[in-house]
Amino acid sequence: MRTFDFAPLHRATVGFDQIADLMDRVMTNDVSQSSYPPYNIEKTAADSYRISIAVAGFSDSDLMVEVKENALVVAAKKAEDDSGRTYLHRGIATRAFERRFHLADHVRVTGASHVDGMLHIDLQREVPEALKPRRIEIASSKAIETDVVDSKAVN
Repeated sequence: MRTFDFAPLHRATVGFDQIADLMDRVMTNDVSQSSYPPYNIEKTAADSYRISIAVAGFSDSDLMVEVKENALVVAAKKAEDDSGRTYLHRGIATRAFERRFHLADHVRVTGASHVDGMLHIDLQREVPEALKPRRIEIASSKAIETDVVDSKAVN
């Protein structure tokens, strides 16, 4: 796979740091990123999203959901099982994990629920009024002509 160096982009542009960082993150071939736990990202409405993470074997007290600096961090750590059980086969993975999701600007976490071994995190995009498109009325040419003062009439 071809790798790209975005260092020239950093020194030749101002204000595009987020785009360059996003490109770096996408282009990095991070082999340490595991696929555990599996998750889905779905669009539930025009500006609403839901992340569903399979967390079988974890209780609510084992899970942690946190938002910091435009990043959603979901982590879990199972309390030590000191019941003295001996497993012949242990197929339900309850190992500790930390999963990070980068959130776009103006995306807010509205809630989280843990039902039937699935952790659901609801997200809402809220664009401020100042950034929403607004319609500009176009004045007619007659309105502009009536406001102009004739220089000969003033002198």
